[in-house]
Formats: sequence, C-alpha cells, structure tokens
Amino acid sequence: MCVPACTQKIASTISRRNFLSTAGVAAVSAATVGCTATLLQPSPVESMPTTLTFERVVDLTHTLGEDFQTYFGTPLLAIEVLNTLEDDGFNMKQWTLTEHVGTHMDAPFHFSDGDTADQIPVENLVGHLCIADIRAKAEGNPDAQVTPDDLLAWEAEYGELPPGAIVAMLSGWDAFVADEKFRNADDDGVMHFPGFHVEATQFLAEERDVKGLMVDTLSLDYGMSADFAVHYQWLPTNRWGMENVANLGDLPASGATVIVGGPKIGGATGGPSRVIALL
Repeated sequence: MCVPACTQKIASTISRRNFLSTAGVAAVSAATVGCTATLLQPSPVESMPTTLTFERVVDLTHTLGEDFQTYFGTPLLAIEVLNTLEDDGFNMKQWTLTEHVGTHMDAPFHFSDGDTADQIPVENLVGHLCIADIRAKAEGNPDAQVTPDDLLAWEAEYGELPPGAIVAMLSGWDAFVADEKFRNADDDGVMHFPGFHVEATQFLAEERDVKGLMVDTLSLDYGMSADFAVHYQWLPTNRWGMENVANLGDLPASGATVIVGGPKIGGATGGPSRVIALL
C-alpha cells in the first residue's frame, strides 16, 4: 500500500502529464505496483540545470579557528565541546563569536542603516567576479590601495565592468593569514596591509553597477586607515563587502562566477561566510 507522500507523487505525476481516461488508469496501476521511497526523490532530469556549466570550483574561504587573526588583535571566536560521540553518541560544539571574524561579510548595516545580512537580496550574492590584481605594488608597499587607475587598467584589458559585477582586490595578502604579517602592526600598533582607496569605491558606486567588494586582507580599508573612509562610503550605498577572502590568485582576472553564502541571521551586521567561485 502506498504511503500518503507516494500517493501525492502519483497524483502530481498524472496531473503534470495530463493523462486521460484509460491512460491515466494505466499510469496509476503501474505507479502503484512500483511505489517505493525512491518516488520521493526528484527526477535527475528535472533537477539538472540547463544553463549553468563550469569545470572547476575554487574555495575562497579560509578555515576559521580560534587562532584566526583579527583586525582588533584579540580572539573573536571561542569553541566549546558540548557533546562527544564517545560519551553521548553524537558530537556537538558551541561557538561564541563576534560577527566580523574569518572570511566574513560586512553587511550595509555594519556602517549604515541599510540592509542587515539577512535582508540582502539573494540575487545580489551571485555575480561575475572581476579581480583587480595589485600584487606587484603591494609586494613593495604594504600600504598599497586599489585606485581608479587600477580599475581603468582592468577595463582597458577586459572591457567595462559588467552590470552586477563583484569586484575583488588581489594583493596576495592571504598568504600571510597564519603569520603576524597579516596584521602587520608597527611598534605604534598601526597596521599596514592593502585595501581599496575611497576614490575607487566611489567610482564603482557612482559610475559602475557593482554589487559587492572583496578583499584578501582584514579590511576593505587599508590597514593604516583611521577613518574607515571606504566603509563609510561603500556600505551606506546598500552594497556589501567581504573581508579575508582566500585563493583569489587561483582565478583569472575575469571569467569566474562567485557565489557568496552570506549569513542569514536576523539583524546581523555581517558574519562568517562560505564563498566559492565557479570556472
């Protein structure tokens, strides 16, 4: 005898195919005889996308642990073991964290009264990834910034930034994530690492249709910024940022699609995220 879900599946199948009279009876009989739990699974043909094709997936996310370096220089994540397989039959842990740790999103609400992380439209979390490679100048200058000239040079080679693009800074700084150079603080506590220049983000906000920014450093602003000019310029336009991104050097400057698994916690100013690129 078919379970209710199985009966519903048969009914929807018949309705979808517009079976009539004896053909419908035959379909019911055949479906009933072969009724198993497998009918609850979607058809492989029906569930396969027809337009999305890619050959490679690149993880743009750092593994987050309690020792992950932070902008503030203090731990922002604590992990407590609550249950173990040996003692309780299952494993479970409790996380205590500050939203802005690891590879994480800055929602507009972080520096404005714009969208919280859960309010960002999901279509704004997917887009063509355009990578501004400033590794050459960052190698000799940790205070290097992405400028409008860098963006115009990108466009001269690859064409104008496409509508809905997501623009990333590739400084190579992700290589230092386990080293003190990631923060690169001097004797006065001032940090030195690359970021976006406020004139670049103003250009992207006012003259191009860009959804979000990514950086492979601790902040959208460069390390020695004292006024968070980029944060205050970019986030109030109701666009998001992503900090501490990994592995941008494994991607071409243009051609990848990025998918941002941002946090969906009500009222969040941001949070740890899983970011992947498809090629």
